[in-house]
Amino acid sequence: MKIQIINGPNLNLLGVREQSIYGSSGFESFLTGLREKYSIIEIDYFQSNVEGELINKLHEVGFTYDGIIINAGGYTHTSVAIADAIAAINTLVVEVHISNIYAREEYRHISLTGKNCKGVLTGFGLDGYRLAVESFLQ
Repeated sequence: MKIQIINGPNLNLLGVREQSIYGSSGFESFLTGLREKYSIIEIDYFQSNVEGELINKLHEVGFTYDGIIINAGGYTHTSVAIADAIAAINTLVVEVHISNIYAREEYRHISLTGKNCKGVLTGFGLDGYRLAVESFLQ
């Protein structure tokens, strides 16, 4: 099984930015533990702050991988283009948000991308990525 994790803008700053919202752990150390826990699964990782690069990655893996986990960051609430890219591919996508987007600013309550996903996990911290992996194993 091959799963691609795609993180969007500012998620390269996890562990440094707004720790009261996103926690103090960086993503790379979390990813190492996730790969160890699910050693029978190939888990690839991609992060970009650029919308078009996220779309290109979805197109690249969206017909050959078994699952995609995406945290599109702020693009979740604004990007029709990423929503369309998710709709255009065959691979199932699970959307993850570290914070509970419904407990934050009102503009974050809308997910343009979520309607094209298998499911949406929000508010479980980094553990949301593990829960997304589990959803593909079901």
